[in-house]
Amino acid sequence: MSAQNSQGIQTLLDAEQKAAQIVQKAREFRTKRVREARDEARKEIDAYKAQKEAEFKAFEAEHSQGNKAAEEVANKEADVKIVEIKAAGKKSQAVVVKDLLAAVLNANPVAPTKA
Repeated sequence: MSAQNSQGIQTLLDAEQKAAQIVQKAREFRTKRVREARDEARKEIDAYKAQKEAEFKAFEAEHSQGNKAAEEVANKEADVKIVEIKAAGKKSQAVVVKDLLAAVLNANPVAPTKA
């Protein structure tokens, strides 16, 4: 009877070992599958991100053309105005310098009045 009990106990221990191995394999498979799913998700996210970046760049390029044309027109207008202002400054330069010197050299001090 003791041999039978010993054999039964050994059978139970073997079954427990096999069950532990099966559980370990299931855990490893699950861990592996989680990693694969995470990698797949990361790839999908990167692909989606790249697609949206390309769409944005296309949108930006399409809509910035009008801005560049407007910017060029504004720059040309500004250059024309700058030339006009410089010409007016050169034309009036002598008179302005003369008036400034006269104002500085011919000071007319006025005493303050009580309010």
